[in-house]
Amino acid sequence: MMNCIWGGMLIIGIVYGVITGNLQEVTDAVLQSSKEAVTLGISMFGIVALWNGLMEVAKEAGVISGMTRMIAPFMQFLFPHIPKGHRAWDSLSANFVANILGLGWAATPAGLRAMGDLEQLEQERRNEEYIETKNGLQSHQARTASTEMCTFLVMNISSLQLIPVNIIAYRSQYGSANPTAVIAPAIVATFFSTVVAVVYCKIMHRKQGA
Repeated sequence: MMNCIWGGMLIIGIVYGVITGNLQEVTDAVLQSSKEAVTLGISMFGIVALWNGLMEVAKEAGVISGMTRMIAPFMQFLFPHIPKGHRAWDSLSANFVANILGLGWAATPAGLRAMGDLEQLEQERRNEEYIETKNGLQSHQARTASTEMCTFLVMNISSLQLIPVNIIAYRSQYGSANPTAVIAPAIVATFFSTVVAVVYCKIMHRKQGA
């Protein structure tokens, strides 16, 4: 879908440039945007490497495990049906901590692992629940996202951020006079988005009887 949207926008821009006689401006804009994309990508690569490295250092130093213990009651409130000791807790907690610290890039690998762990947990549940078919055989339920997977996705999108590292890096790259000015607004905005997400998830859980 996104490919169609971006492709359509590109085609419309080119066609409009041809019709209005501004094809040269379109070409210049494409070349300039390509140059900026490469420059930004190289600049952000260093920032990604730095923060991912700091995340690993914090993990080895026990900072991540300490924060994980701090948010454990909140995590158990959000995911009451995940068995204690399941490996999904580690990846979920790592993702939440990274998001709270504003390390979006560092949160992505943990998020992918967490979704895989939740999928495995759901598969383990389905292996224990069979549906009798008309011919007397047994088959698994159709694959659908579990309650935990949906909750994780909603919380990941609305996550509280104390330090929006990504936005600060972008603002610094483009010459902002005060790149860190977004910290306070980001904390307020993400706090309320997180509260709304928690309330929404709990309401949906009750409707589903989860």
